[in-house]
Amino acid sequence: MDDLARITQAAYGELQALARACMRGQKPGHTLQATALVNEAFLRLTRADPAILHDRPRFLAVAATAMRQILINHAEARNTDKRGRGRARAGGEQADLLEASEIDLESVLDVDAALKKLEGLDPRKAKVVEARIFGGMSNAEVAESLGMSLSTVESDWRMAKAWLARELES
Repeated sequence: MDDLARITQAAYGELQALARACMRGQKPGHTLQATALVNEAFLRLTRADPAILHDRPRFLAVAATAMRQILINHAEARNTDKRGRGRARAGGEQADLLEASEIDLESVLDVDAALKKLEGLDPRKAKVVEARIFGGMSNAEVAESLGMSLSTVESDWRMAKAWLARELES
């Protein structure tokens, strides 16, 4: 196996792990499967910049953003199809979502709206949240992918998680 094939296989494996983290806890019968999420994210990433496969930290950060966008697009399409059905959820469930780093497609639009607000207030914290929630990364992986210290990531995650929980409850 040549180097490119080995790197591609490893990158695809990383995406599979991220997608499993994103899709964990989904209701049975949801319409977006982890494999579809992986395939779409992989295509987007390698089309945009094939060299990204050689830079694991950057790959993970960009993959989290790509998966976020795919999940948002999917949720928006589902929301449009349902016309008239609300997407509001109880605040407690939203806070649990943040703690578990699991995305329920019915609330992904609410989380995305709150995350966009956070991006306006503190882009660094927003990147940490995106990597944790949409990328399924640990604090150590976020620190590596964003080039930050572990203590900064842990602090940003605690503060952002509390802010988002309050934002989603209102």
